[in-house]
Amino acid sequence: MCHWMNKKKVMHLCRIRLPGLRCSKLHFMLGFAYTQMMEEIFEKYADRQTDSTEMLAELVAQIRPDKPHQTNAAVHAIQALCYVLNRNAGHVRLLRNAMLCLLGEHKPVSLYVDSGIQPSSGFFTEMQRRIGHKILPDAVDPAYLKHLFPRIFSKISDEIWVLAVPDEVWLALLQALHFADATPDQIAPCQQALLDAAQVLSYRLAASGLEPELIRNHPELEDLASPFITQNRELIALLASPIEEPAGIDHILAILDQCKQGVAEIRRNSSQSGTSINLTVLLQGMSQKIARLEILLGITHGLRSGESAHHALIALFKALVSAECHKNDLGQHWRENMETLALRVTENASRTGEHYITESRGEYFALMRSAMGAGLVVGIMAMIKIMTANEHYAPLTEAILFSLNYGLGFVLIHILHFTVATKQPAMTAAAIAASIDAGGEGDKDLNKLVTIIIQTVRSQIVAIFGNVIIAIPVAMLIAWSSFSLTGRHFVGVEEAHYLLAGIDPFHSGALFYAGIAGVCLFLAGLIAGYHDNIAIYNKIPQRLMALVWMQKLLGQTRLNRVGKYIENNLGALAGNFYFGCLLGGMGGIGVLLGVPIDIRHIAFSSAFFSFSLVGLDFDVTGQMLLIAVSGVVLIGMVNLLVSFSLALYVAMKSRKLSFAQWRMLTKAVLSRLNQNPVDFLLPPKKVKSL
Repeated sequence: MCHWMNKKKVMHLCRIRLPGLRCSKLHFMLGFAYTQMMEEIFEKYADRQTDSTEMLAELVAQIRPDKPHQTNAAVHAIQALCYVLNRNAGHVRLLRNAMLCLLGEHKPVSLYVDSGIQPSSGFFTEMQRRIGHKILPDAVDPAYLKHLFPRIFSKISDEIWVLAVPDEVWLALLQALHFADATPDQIAPCQQALLDAAQVLSYRLAASGLEPELIRNHPELEDLASPFITQNRELIALLASPIEEPAGIDHILAILDQCKQGVAEIRRNSSQSGTSINLTVLLQGMSQKIARLEILLGITHGLRSGESAHHALIALFKALVSAECHKNDLGQHWRENMETLALRVTENASRTGEHYITESRGEYFALMRSAMGAGLVVGIMAMIKIMTANEHYAPLTEAILFSLNYGLGFVLIHILHFTVATKQPAMTAAAIAASIDAGGEGDKDLNKLVTIIIQTVRSQIVAIFGNVIIAIPVAMLIAWSSFSLTGRHFVGVEEAHYLLAGIDPFHSGALFYAGIAGVCLFLAGLIAGYHDNIAIYNKIPQRLMALVWMQKLLGQTRLNRVGKYIENNLGALAGNFYFGCLLGGMGGIGVLLGVPIDIRHIAFSSAFFSFSLVGLDFDVTGQMLLIAVSGVVLIGMVNLLVSFSLALYVAMKSRKLSFAQWRMLTKAVLSRLNQNPVDFLLPPKKVKSL
C-alpha cells in the first residue's frame, strides 16, 4: 500500500472533485498515487520466486475499482500501469513472463473451449451443476488455468468494469508489454494451446451438427456438405499449412458464417416444425462455439502471419472474464435458453390470438354470439360449482371436482366454438408482440399497431359483454326453476350474502383473487402454445394417423380428420383444460398451504351475483347492488390487465424487444381515443386498409 495515499483514498478522489483543486492537478495526484502502488507491487515480486497467479491477482486488485461502475478509476489505474511499464523494461519482463508462464504451463485449453460455452450435458443438468457449485465450489486444480483464472478475477462484479474499460486502454497495455520481444520458447506453448483449442471447438461443432436432435427435424444436415462438417475439414487443412503460405482465414470465416446462417435458419424453421429445450440448448451452444472459434482463429491468424492479434486477444479476454463471472449464474442460464423457447411458444399463441382480434363488424358480432354461447355454458358450470360446494367434500376431493367442472366446461366451450372473454388476453398479447417484431419504427407501422390494439380492446369488451349478458339470465333461470320445482331457493339467504361478500371489491380480497385468476389465464396461454409446439415438434397428428388399431376403429378418412383436428386444436384443448384445473385447484392449494388463496373470474362472478339476487328475492339495497356490480366490473378489469400484461411482457422478452417506444405508442392510442372513442367499442362499417 502506498506510503502517503491508500487505495480507498484514491477511489474517493475518483468519485469527487475537491473544492479549489484544478482538474489537471487532480489527475496528476491520481496518476502519481496509482503509479506508486504499481511500483510497490513490482518491487515486491522482483527478487522472489513466487506463483505468477499471486502477482497478477494483486495487480488486478489494485486496478479493480471499489464500485464496479467506477470505470474511470480502472482506466486511471491501467494507464498508470502502462506508464510504469514504459519507464522500466525490467517490470515489462516480469509481468510478461508471469502472463506467458500462466498461459504456457497451466493447460489453458479447457478455459478457451469451456468458459462461456453451453455444455452438451443438457439444460437441467447444467442448472443442477450451477446450483451445486453455488453451494459448494469446485475443487481447485492448479494444473489448469481454468481453475486459476477465478483467483485473478475473483469478484462477480469484475465483468462490469472489465467490459466498460475501452478497448483502446487494454490495447495500450498489450502494446506496453512488448510480447514480440518474448523468446520462441515462451510463445510456442501459448500458440500451441490456441491451436489445440481451435481444433477441439471445431470437432465439437461438427459433432453438434450431427446431433440426432438436429438431424431428426433437419435431415439435410446429415449430408457431408453440411457447413458444420466442412468447417472442420477446412480448419484442419488450415492449421496444417506452412507458416509461409497465405492463411485461408477468410475462407474458414466464410464457412463459419454459413454455420451461423444455418443455426439462424433452424431457429426460424422451428416456428413451423416446433422446438424443445434440448434443441434450444444445442443451438445456443453451437452459436457460442462459432463465436469463440472465430476469436481463436483471429488470434491464431495474427500470430502465424506476424500481424497484430491484439484486438482478438482483447475480445477473448473480455469473453473469458464475463464467462467466469457468470459460470454459476442461474438467471443467465435460464434467460439464454428460455428466450428462444418462449418465442416458439408465444408464436404459436400469437397465431391463435389472431382469431380473437376482430376487424369487421361481421367478425365483431360473430365474436359476440360466440361469447354469448360461452355465457350459457358458464351459467351451468356455476350451478355445478355451487352444488359441489354444498356437499362439503374433503378439500382434495372438492378441488378435483372443481377442477374437472371448470376444465371440462372450458373444453366443451372450445369444442362448441364458443369464446370465454378472459381467454383472449394471453393470446392477443402475443399477436401484438408479433406485430411489433415484424414492424419498423415508421408512422405507418405505429398506426398499424395502434389499430391492432384498438381492435383488441373492442374485441375484449364485446366478448365480456357476450359472456355476462347470457350468464346472468341463465343463472337467474336456473335459480328460479329450482325454486319453482322444489319450493326452496337454489341459494339460501346466508349463502347469497356469502357470495355477494365474495365479490365485494372494497371489503374482501376479490381483486387480489382476480389477479390470481389473471395469472392462471396467463399460464393457460403459455400451456396452449407449449402443447401446440409439442404437437408440431413430436409430429403427434402423423403418429396418431399411423396407428393401425385406430385405422381399423375409425377408418382412414375419419382418422385423418381426427389427426387434423388434433394438429389445430391440441394446444387450445390443453390450455382450456389446464386453465380449469388451475382455477378449480387454487382454493385447495390455499387450504394445503394455510394461506387465503382463491380465484375470482368475471363470468362466474356475474353468475354468482345472479344466483344471490334470486336467493334474496331481489331484496337488495341500492348500495349492495352498486357494490356487487362494481365488483364484477373490477374483477373483469383485473383479470384482463394481469393476464394481458404478463403475456405481453413474456412475448416481448422472447423477441428481445424493449419498452422504449411505449411512450409514443401510449400517446398515439390516447390520441385515437380522443378523436374516435367509438372505435374502441364498435368497428367501423368499412375497414380501412393500412
